[in-house]
Amino acid sequence: MNKKDIGLLILIVVVGAVVATINPRFLLPINLANTSNLIGLFGILSIGQAFVIITGGIELSVGSLIALLGVLFIDLIANHGMPWPLAFMLILVLGGIIGLAHGWLITRLKLQPFVVTLCGLLIYRGIARFYTADGTAGFAFGQNFPTLEFLTAGRTYGIPNSFIALLIIMGVTWVVLHRSVFGRYLYAIGKNEEAARYSGIRTGRMVMAAYVICGVLTALSAIYFAMYTRSISPASHGNFYELYAIAAAVLGGFSLRGGEGSIVGVILGTILLQELQNLVNLLGIPSSLNFAVMGGVILIGVLVDQQWDVFRAKRRLNRATHSAPSI
Repeated sequence: MNKKDIGLLILIVVVGAVVATINPRFLLPINLANTSNLIGLFGILSIGQAFVIITGGIELSVGSLIALLGVLFIDLIANHGMPWPLAFMLILVLGGIIGLAHGWLITRLKLQPFVVTLCGLLIYRGIARFYTADGTAGFAFGQNFPTLEFLTAGRTYGIPNSFIALLIIMGVTWVVLHRSVFGRYLYAIGKNEEAARYSGIRTGRMVMAAYVICGVLTALSAIYFAMYTRSISPASHGNFYELYAIAAAVLGGFSLRGGEGSIVGVILGTILLQELQNLVNLLGIPSSLNFAVMGGVILIGVLVDQQWDVFRAKRRLNRATHSAPSI
């Protein structure tokens, strides 16, 4: 853990202690389990977003993708009788293909990530609403899938399986990002894409791979969210989830300019966001202020990140000045 992660962990503990002092219900097992479940759901999504942000990109369509892929998953297993393992894999592949398409448009046609993913946000939401005729996709009465429900919405020794899945994904992606050549290439691209290209890195392929990873993890979280809610209204399902993911990454130390951040940080950012959401609920703060709280958190995170970079630059300059030999 770096200094940013340690600072964020301390902030999480302090906020948790304050909330528990004000409202002891915060420490009830049922509340901790529900919060852990939400951390798992949003954490998977946020890790995918982090892979894109580290390259200097952005993925704004994940909320709409969660709606579209969730609708398709429920429809396949509930209405078309497709075995859920096959539908599960099909949705993951579809998420990867969409991520690949985004990466291709960005790297080959040189479109801005903001433009590509903003268009995706509108397109996927529209397709989801058209597919269901603006209705609600859900399971019929008495329809259940015990194994699937246990893996996605069940608990093991009281721990939500979504949280366990997040820990597994966290371990795998930590190795990929921090202990592999691929991860070093992503950091290099985020720092200076042109320099990375001149050093022999195939930047286009690396960026496309980052969007594919984001697409697959978004598809996985879409399945988890679908089984968590058990019904999807495409007009509202997944709204602003991209902001949760971006906020978690920014709080976790990922610079929107690219080239910085850690997997541990994005998980801590997700925990802090859900802790703040829990605080809003337990303290009786109107839920209409949820997005105001999230917007304030994003703004503070960006300001802290910017000021931290300025502080480090000044400290390096001071060190270089003091260590320079006098003439």
